[in-house]
Amino acid sequence: MDFRPAKDIHARLQDLIEKLQFLHIDRKQIHCFRSLGSKSRAIARIWSLPRVWQLALAISPAYVIEVISEKFDGLTTAEQEKVLIHELLHIPKTFSGSLVPHRCFGRRIDRRRVEQYFKAYQIAKNSA
Repeated sequence: MDFRPAKDIHARLQDLIEKLQFLHIDRKQIHCFRSLGSKSRAIARIWSLPRVWQLALAISPAYVIEVISEKFDGLTTAEQEKVLIHELLHIPKTFSGSLVPHRCFGRRIDRRRVEQYFKAYQIAKNSA
């Protein structure tokens, strides 16, 4: 499997973060990669930097969003945006380096929630 920096994905994430007003996300600490040759069923993944590593390396929390080229690149732009929104929803409000699971404290990261954010993004994008 090969990993390559994905500046195009990074730019799109920056726009999503701005338009959806995800103010808790430190944009400088989000990194993006495109993987090639993966056999994974996933379309994209988010990787965190747990607190113990932050302390050991004396660095701030950071996240990596990986898009699986074989799955992600064939999607429509709208579907890609939904996938990216889904991954951003895994980042907690504390931006601590941990991840929010799909079901947590009565909230869910599911299609309905992603659709709500996607519609808000479309409105913000069209009004700009």
